[in-house]
Amino acid sequence: MSKLLSPNAGPASLPRRIMQQGRYETITMLRNGEQLILAIVLPLMALVGLVVTPMLDGLGGSRVDVATPGILALCAMSTAFTGQGIATGFDRRYGVLRFLSTTPLGRGGLIAGKILAVLVVLFLQVLVVGAVAGLLGWQPRPEAWLPGLGLLVLGAAAFTALGLLVAGTVRPEATLAITNLLWILLGALGGIVVPAERLPSLLQGIVQFLPSGALGQALRDAFLAGAVPFPAVVILLLWTVLAGAAAIRWFKWT
Repeated sequence: MSKLLSPNAGPASLPRRIMQQGRYETITMLRNGEQLILAIVLPLMALVGLVVTPMLDGLGGSRVDVATPGILALCAMSTAFTGQGIATGFDRRYGVLRFLSTTPLGRGGLIAGKILAVLVVLFLQVLVVGAVAGLLGWQPRPEAWLPGLGLLVLGAAAFTALGLLVAGTVRPEATLAITNLLWILLGALGGIVVPAERLPSLLQGIVQFLPSGALGQALRDAFLAGAVPFPAVVILLLWTVLAGAAAIRWFKWT
């Protein structure tokens, strides 16, 4: 008899269930045309636009060197906040969250699967954006990759927590509107793509405390100067912890 039909065969382990859920979530995200536009096409358009315009001139590096870290940060926000937030909101609307939370996967396994999917898609985004930026002349410091990737994961954690908070507390239609609106506002004025010093003076003292501004500046410091700014790391950790705690407290599964 096949091993699958053996009476001694037990249920799949929790790590295996999480891997399967993460695989499903990843495939779903990659098959969604709107999410691909948000995750890949728009960041690449922003990268090319910043490289061919003088907006980032005089910031301590070539245009592509200054632009690329911010675009990587934008990718993290696109996938972890907007993409995952919208997907989770509609999963909640159609009862998918309620159903899966009662299976052996459990609520913790479901959230872990979503986080795994975010990390996989973010890895693919880094490959694509890094390749295009390389064609445009980007030459990052080799020693910057380790702290840079660590900061991206931390930023993804903060934005995932925020996305789940929005998706679990408001109606799916409102989640769609809120996450898309915040993506535009934070992308344009949140210090993630355009450094704070190039924003209006009224915003310069604010954006550094936002997860967008903290992640964008941290990645620019890592890839341009090989440094990891401690204040930005603390800000991202605080956003992760506070948004995560709020999501745990107020998330509605139905």
